[in-house]
Amino acid sequence: MRGITKTFPGVTALSDVNLTVRAGEIHAVCGENGAGKSTLVKVLSGVHPHGSYEGEILFGGEPCAFKDIRASEQRGIVIIHQELALVPYLSLAENIFLGNEHAHRGVISWGETMRRADALLKRVGLPDKPQTRIADIGVGKQQLVEIAKALSKEVKLLILDEPTAALNDEDSRKLLELIQELRGQGIACIVISHKLNEIRQIADSVTILRDGRTIETLTVREQPDDEPEISEDRIIRGMVGRDLDQRFPPRTPYTGENAGQVAMAVSGWTVRHPIDHQRKVVDDVSLEVRRGEILGIAGLMGAGRTELAMSLFGRSYGVYEGGTVSVGGRDVLTRTVPEAIAHGIAYVTEDRKTYGLNLIDDINRNISLASLSGLARRGVVDEHEERRVAERYRKSMNIKAPTVHEQVQRLSGGNQQKVVLSKWIHAEPDVLILDEPTRGIDVGAKYEIYTVIDKLAADGKAVVFISSELPELLGMCDRIYTMSAGRLTGEVTREDATQELLMRHMTESLDTSTTTKSATTPAGGTSDKS
Repeated sequence: MRGITKTFPGVTALSDVNLTVRAGEIHAVCGENGAGKSTLVKVLSGVHPHGSYEGEILFGGEPCAFKDIRASEQRGIVIIHQELALVPYLSLAENIFLGNEHAHRGVISWGETMRRADALLKRVGLPDKPQTRIADIGVGKQQLVEIAKALSKEVKLLILDEPTAALNDEDSRKLLELIQELRGQGIACIVISHKLNEIRQIADSVTILRDGRTIETLTVREQPDDEPEISEDRIIRGMVGRDLDQRFPPRTPYTGENAGQVAMAVSGWTVRHPIDHQRKVVDDVSLEVRRGEILGIAGLMGAGRTELAMSLFGRSYGVYEGGTVSVGGRDVLTRTVPEAIAHGIAYVTEDRKTYGLNLIDDINRNISLASLSGLARRGVVDEHEERRVAERYRKSMNIKAPTVHEQVQRLSGGNQQKVVLSKWIHAEPDVLILDEPTRGIDVGAKYEIYTVIDKLAADGKAVVFISSELPELLGMCDRIYTMSAGRLTGEVTREDATQELLMRHMTESLDTSTTTKSATTPAGGTSDKS
């Protein structure tokens, strides 16, 4: 790709970008949110057709002018987006060959479809039958189905946009191993990822973008089995244009009159699965978070962290069975989302695009959504005040957008997350529950969001911080609870916490009396396990 320039109304997304990928290599593309990574690969794959950008694309030494995705796929270029393009109620086989069906005279040959699908599923290491529905397998397996779908099109260049963003450690490991196997088969891969440890693990080369421009291309290793020579800090310096001496900002403790006072206490909280009512997804959880404190919750996939958060926030998940919530020392009811908000509880969801934002509306409206009553006079929203508030947050949160009237769906993931945080900060909650607040966000934007979270705690807010990244919890939190199978299994202070200790608690069996004792130890007490 040579001299690629792509503009949108009011924004230059790419400016004279160059990218060279060799046959049979894994080439990583890194950059902060909004650097132009996704736009670049959308140009390459025909999502942005020829004529909508300046510059040229050469593939196999021949110039290309892709008018759509089908045209690029015919040349062997296939893109797998971060939001998977699979139909949940169709089978694996139907999804693999969707739009590329094996048919004779307009009639699909199901025997051939199933045979070829089975061969492709085995090639990507997926044991499920071709007749299995997409809705019946996990996200990790769905990623493998997408790769099988790409292989069915005789892919020569596979583009993966944040392939492991929604995967647990085991699924991520399997996917990275498959990408390395594809390299061994001569298939070139472009990988966009914010997980720098994964990039160093598998990439041969790294191209760094910043503010829509190519900064540099680094050689990570000469041969696939070489040790990587480029450090994470070296990549970060190229991405953000400066050294990040500390991954986490310095903490300013809260010193107000009510410092250390319990802001929210949860006792005996139990919730059952919304469909399988026999299964408890949150089982007798008791915890408390204090004013000015950042409280972490750690756990593996399926531990019940999100289920706990959503059920506390207006019983948004599952079937409530029992338990109480108190805010500021007073028992409150949080049966609905409006009730939870009224009692000073806010929840930043891990799925910002589905539950956190109205993507087709602008920044202005999204920020005001949770606190319209405070912007209204006699039931009518004061639009001037609404714009003033949104503009204040656009500047203070460093939301990269030309105006507050920019559609949220046009923003990068990091800027979308800043809009979600702005919405809830403006609602002035006493307790802010953050569920994976930095998922899919680059290191520069992460640091900005960490700074916002620290400031909330310094202002006396109580913050509950849920994360799958243990270094993040260790770097940000004052105390950390661990969860497994819906129950609390330990409580660790910042001073005592290590990744090994947290992982031990997160993988504990729950059938012993000592674990049960640890799980129900009152917050602030001393747990045997801790």
